[in-house]
Amino acid sequence: MADIKIDVKGETCPVPLVEVRKALRKASPGDIVEVTGTHSASKKEIPMAVEALGLELIDIIEEEGVWKIKIRR
Repeated sequence: MADIKIDVKGETCPVPLVEVRKALRKASPGDIVEVTGTHSASKKEIPMAVEALGLELIDIIEEEGVWKIKIRR
């Protein structure tokens, strides 16, 4: 279960990435941040940012054009 959930459905770059970064700053180590969105470029950018920050990408699920990315802080 996610500690912090972000819904950026309908938002385009850079909003989803900015919101994820804000949430990750607020999260405590070990917290899980779950982001849900529809913008395909963000689905690629968020995992790259997670890797660059040295955090753990837990899961990426996509169903009917809506993706969910789970990240462990």
